[in-house]
Amino acid sequence: MATTSSEWPSLPYAEWRETLDTLHMFTQIVGKVRLALAPDEPQWAQVPLYPTARGLSTSAMPWADGTVDIEFDLIDHVLVIRASHGGLARVALVDRSVAEFYTEVMAQLDRLGVNISIYETPVEFADPIPFPDDVTHHSYDRPAVARFFDALGRVAAVMHEYRARFRGRTSPVHFFWGTFDLANTRYSGAAAEPPPDADPITLRSYDVEQITVGFWPGDERIPEPAFYAYGYPQPAQIGDAPIAPATARWNAEHGLFLLRYDDVRNEPKPEAALREFFDTTYAACAALLGWSQSLTV
Repeated sequence: MATTSSEWPSLPYAEWRETLDTLHMFTQIVGKVRLALAPDEPQWAQVPLYPTARGLSTSAMPWADGTVDIEFDLIDHVLVIRASHGGLARVALVDRSVAEFYTEVMAQLDRLGVNISIYETPVEFADPIPFPDDVTHHSYDRPAVARFFDALGRVAAVMHEYRARFRGRTSPVHFFWGTFDLANTRYSGAAAEPPPDADPITLRSYDVEQITVGFWPGDERIPEPAFYAYGYPQPAQIGDAPIAPATARWNAEHGLFLLRYDDVRNEPKPEAALREFFDTTYAACAALLGWSQSLTV
């Protein structure tokens, strides 16, 4: 059943920024566990988390002669660690420092026999503090997290529908813990040259042609929740391409099409407006990059 605009939750960035930053660090800790355990894949496909009916999950990761998975249950507000040998651990998601959360997560992994070390410094985050030292971020506002999870589920549903209409290689609908965004990427199959100043993350991300759509709850660069879309390599004259809905804009500073979350939320049919943004930005990028029209159904 279609939702109405009033059912999409409000996500004012300034009101939950402290919790957002803390949750971001929590997901980076778990994401780095996934990075340590999962085999390398092109475009970092082994590192994201995945939306579930209750939150965000690593999916099953290989360990010894079995597997382990970790899920942020954002309904009961607990981190659940499960091992295929039957072991189970829980870490409460509450007001606590990143340092305390990190210590307990690693201790619970050790208790389950998953004895690993991870790179302890956050990535893609301004002024990073190593996890064992981070007592700055310690906020966990349950209602704010619940609203975020509500929004994430609504966006993921539209993104899954969008993903299903692509015949070529496409990423899952996945959540990047580095940039804290939900995304889906379509690929043409053609190679691309990474930017000349690419860092190690970008170097492996942009070695193929791609068109990405996504959603983030806001950060210091764009301090409000928004949807984005872009093609790589960036097509010439992309900023002049016609897109919809009318509130969507090309942002030259960031090299992205942007659509404010609140503009979608206030539409009579938010899902239809968001799908229109995904479809028209893809069409604009695909036409200028010369992708075959047969890739979409």
